[in-house]
Amino acid sequence: MKRIFMEKLLPRFLEYVSIDTQSDPYSKSTPSTEKQWNLAKKLVLELHQIGMQDVSIDENAYIMATLPSNIDKKVPVIGFISHIDTTPDFIGKNVRPKIIKDYDGEDIMLNNAKNIILSPSYFEELGEYKGQTLITTDGTTLLGADDKAGIAEIITAMEYLIQHPEIKHGKIRIAFTPDEEIGRGAHKFDVEKFGAEWAYTMDGSQVGELEFENFNAASAKISIEGKSVHPGYAKNKMVNAIGIANEFLSLLPIREVPEHTSDREGFFHVHKIKGGIENAEIELIIRDHDKEHFQARKELLKDITDKLIKKYGDTILLKIEDQYKNMREKVEPVFHIVEIAKEAMESLGIEPIIKPIRGGTDGSQLSFMGLPCPNIFAGGHNFHGKYEYVPLESMEKATQVIVKICELTAIQIK
Repeated sequence: MKRIFMEKLLPRFLEYVSIDTQSDPYSKSTPSTEKQWNLAKKLVLELHQIGMQDVSIDENAYIMATLPSNIDKKVPVIGFISHIDTTPDFIGKNVRPKIIKDYDGEDIMLNNAKNIILSPSYFEELGEYKGQTLITTDGTTLLGADDKAGIAEIITAMEYLIQHPEIKHGKIRIAFTPDEEIGRGAHKFDVEKFGAEWAYTMDGSQVGELEFENFNAASAKISIEGKSVHPGYAKNKMVNAIGIANEFLSLLPIREVPEHTSDREGFFHVHKIKGGIENAEIELIIRDHDKEHFQARKELLKDITDKLIKKYGDTILLKIEDQYKNMREKVEPVFHIVEIAKEAMESLGIEPIIKPIRGGTDGSQLSFMGLPCPNIFAGGHNFHGKYEYVPLESMEKATQVIVKICELTAIQIK
């Protein structure tokens, strides 16, 4: 792929991350934040400018566009998808990226004033990118490579195909969605309008990642009602909601948490606790690749709730909401879509890394909506925090994979 097109990746990406698009899990609207429109409208204009057709944006900020087929034979319509929003878990406003050219493999000082260092002694994979160009944060915000790297890669790949009609391909559909980071990216996605037989989300991490299996996911909220009494006269009268919350948490498996699990191991993740003596709330998420283990985790929360109700009376309310399912059961019957992506990587000298996602993507929900949708690397690392970074060369490789998938689909499908 000619360098002139790759040179568009960096300014494109930097422009996208400069726009704050954090989503809000407590909002009921779609998109959950008005600021997501700022990037969405910019992307629509850019898609028109590069020559994409059927460019549309609906009332919920879902963007779709078409690259028409340039081949005579019938070829399946395929798609590529990324999300507009960034996580609400860390600061996403006033992103000021740093460009580290010809990285020397040593510590990177992100922020002198706060002594924030991105170090290969802690983030060991950094050593693999010696000599490359890294885009990092300044230590005060996230970067937004999740998933603005994916957006930049898809648009750059489409522009390249438009400018190189000698590369034969079928009809290509692309989409950019809001609110993926809060689990709603696919909720109002019009699969029928998109019209693809299958698609790929560009939302993975390191070069080579190719994923068709993800967590089963649910959220849980435990509401506890206590009784406040003067502590000097509280014996047999006070019901301390904070104490009950603490007891609830003590009954969860202590090692089955994100910081002590990996690979296919599931977990409980408590991410918010608030309250006082009268009222307390616990919010957590449940994750597991195995369907039976996932169900057992939900049952454990119910059992703990029942146990504490018997001990303290009817003071605890548990609410569990399923978020998404493991897409494996929907992708395996059409496994050729994984094989095409795998061959695309191998033809470019990239070793595919096939492993389960320790998270979810829009693709996991879309797969259950009739659009099988494996996930491909976008190149970033350390998402959702101040140590997030992406090597420019990794973004280039992701762009090349998109182009090659389009080409191979047209060649292989009879």
